Amino acid sequence: MANLRDVQHRVVTTFQRRVGNPMLRRMPTQQLLETVGRVSGQPRITPIGGRRVGKEFWLVSEFGDRSQYIRNIKVDNRVRVRLDGHWRTGTAHVLPDDDPRARLRSLPKANSAAVRLVGTDLLTVRIDLDD
Repeated sequence: MANLRDVQHRVVTTFQRRVGNPMLRRMPTQQLLETVGRVSGQPRITPIGGRRVGKEFWLVSEFGDRSQYIRNIKVDNRVRVRLDGHWRTGTAHVLPDDDPRARLRSLPKANSAAVRLVGTDLLTVRIDLDD
């Protein structure tokens, strides 16, 4: 029998994949993360929420290693991030030793609240921006 975390992951990711993400991708101000699919080699675009701090962009994945974009980053950490309507290239770093709950306190409140609410395996990501 599936445990509660597995059920929560399945419900949330199904909603995100079918409803939330397609809508959010169309919003011009939505922050987006583009990774390269580890199997397909095709670009994969995921709506995210985080904050730019100088030449770094910080975010917290709600499902950690179970997130497809985290799996993609572990194979190829060159990414693009859309911030303020402009795409920027960078290098993503998964930071398992960072405290994701503390990190969420420094990120935008609405997104952080949603990540805390639905997340089961929080994981911090830092993207070093090229420009």
